[in-house]
Amino acid sequence: MAGRIRASDIEEVKRRVNLADLVGDHVTLKNAGVDSMKGLCPFHDERSPSFHVRPAAGYYHCFGCGESGDAITFVQRTDHLTFSEAVERLAARIHYVLTYEEGTTRRDDGPNRARLLAANQAAAAYFVTQLASDEAQTAREFLAQRGFDAAACESFGVGYAPRGWDGMSSALSQQGYTAPELIQSGLASEGRRGAYDRFRGRIVWPIRDTSGQVLGFGARKLYEDDQGPKYLNTPETPVYHKSQVLYGLDLAKKAISRGKRAVVVEGYTDVMACHLAGIDSAVATCGTAFGKEHISVLRRIMGDDTSGEVIFTFDPDEAGQKAALRAFAEEKRFTAQTYVAVPPEGFDPSDLRQQRGDEAVRDLFTQKVPLFEFALRQAVSRFDLNSVEGRALALRESAPIVAEIRDPSLRPGYTRELARMLGLELAEVGQAIRRAEGASRPSGRQQQQRRPDAPSGGQFGQQPQFAQQNQQGQHSQQGQGSYQGQFGAEAAPARRIAMSTLRQQPTTWLERDALMAMLQHPDDVGSDLLLQASTAQMFDPDLAVVRDAIGAALASTGACTLESVLSGAPETHHGLIRELSIAPIPERRADQVAIYARDVVISLLDRDLLSLGRELRARLQRIPDPSDPGSRRIQEQLVALEAARRGLRAE
Repeated sequence: MAGRIRASDIEEVKRRVNLADLVGDHVTLKNAGVDSMKGLCPFHDERSPSFHVRPAAGYYHCFGCGESGDAITFVQRTDHLTFSEAVERLAARIHYVLTYEEGTTRRDDGPNRARLLAANQAAAAYFVTQLASDEAQTAREFLAQRGFDAAACESFGVGYAPRGWDGMSSALSQQGYTAPELIQSGLASEGRRGAYDRFRGRIVWPIRDTSGQVLGFGARKLYEDDQGPKYLNTPETPVYHKSQVLYGLDLAKKAISRGKRAVVVEGYTDVMACHLAGIDSAVATCGTAFGKEHISVLRRIMGDDTSGEVIFTFDPDEAGQKAALRAFAEEKRFTAQTYVAVPPEGFDPSDLRQQRGDEAVRDLFTQKVPLFEFALRQAVSRFDLNSVEGRALALRESAPIVAEIRDPSLRPGYTRELARMLGLELAEVGQAIRRAEGASRPSGRQQQQRRPDAPSGGQFGQQPQFAQQNQQGQHSQQGQGSYQGQFGAEAAPARRIAMSTLRQQPTTWLERDALMAMLQHPDDVGSDLLLQASTAQMFDPDLAVVRDAIGAALASTGACTLESVLSGAPETHHGLIRELSIAPIPERRADQVAIYARDVVISLLDRDLLSLGRELRARLQRIPDPSDPGSRRIQEQLVALEAARRGLRAE
């Protein structure tokens, strides 16, 4: 595509995109005040929400990891796009037609993600049309036998890949997609005679992200002469990473966010069966074990509600037992309660629905048991409890499971239950569990050296300081000439100055709140008060730097915009300025925000006048003769000072 996107179009896209809706595709946001929302950060693992969004202002900031940006930055970071691709993605989202300037060409610095995503979308449409072909009769019968009619297939985008070697490749090449693009997207493979279709003679399910973009596919074989695996997935590509996607999440995200419950099953047909039975929060992994990155995806959508539920289904065979223990190993990353639902008679949810109906699927998830209880019983069942050695090995294997139960009130009961299961003395089992607790508890030094991506605690302003300055979330300049947004590239400072590093004392709190009001509501504060406050005394040296940057912006542009303030501040203070520009204002009533913004700035100026008044009175006391001309001048100054204080409140 020739030319770069016009700067006016970029600004128009940013203006039209609803940032709260955009972020809401990835994170559950809650109201945090006037024009302020918060949720779990999508860029680092955390337990307490520190990711704040200001929809009206059009930007976000994480007080935990320092990520900042606007809608374009957010899409770049979450979808790994270049700047141009992110703008194009957002423009398509709002149906805005971009215009391009002539005379320049886009740089080719790597895979064009937009083209790969478009190829996947075109392939998905092709597979859907092929499901209605004569050749797909076997596929339709397979689906119908499992209770999936045409409407269900349409809802989930189920399709069919013909048995020929290049049916899909030929169809997409006629739409302008090249063989290298098809290979890079995982739709085709490289052979000695050129590219050939990766999926052939299979039922195909599209795997989408939360916004509905097709990232890849999962395909099940149908014919006996197919020598490939039963299930074949898209390989790792620039747009598809199996450890970060969950099948069905695009359809389940609203139910998960609303009900704070996620159901994790093992296959594509299981997801379909659950949704059709009314369990619309079901998702599945895509050819890989459930891991920590899947947990992060779910937590961002669920939020960190401790009353939430994550229910796993596992087959009762050995593979299912191993999957359960792997899930339990990561269980502590959830704040929600975790459970297991084991289908009867070895049925998976799809078979259960086919054999016993929708109600049986719904009942399956009402008979859930805590994940740690399931893991405990699975661990014990692997040993011969009739022998001394077997009981000892079972205790060694199961004691850490009880030790890791998050709710300490449950441990005594499960200690007794384990003693009963093993036929051992309660004291012996309790001692083994205490040893396991001690082995799993990090030392004080280990706690101090906790890795930067570990969950952070506390509320805003109390997060731990991270060791390195965030350099993410910045506009890529590919194909955009010299375009530099307000969140442009910065060098990493030696020290990250943030709101959490400010002095914790009342004088600092007033200065901080006044600067927040000046940055977030300059029009409400008014130009006169802004000019006066830009020279007000600041006891905190870092806040004084921000004050000076505001003064420089007012002097150069006459306005107190975030971009102009950042341009006049040292890079070491950019993070602090961004935090001040997005931190929630204490006033929660929208009709009182303007009053609050003026009042807090006036309080800062009033503090200066009171301080000057105390100094003048001290000077006056040191003059013994009331008739001294110096005494009269000070008295006149005190009268003027009091008039200035009254004038502030009268404005």
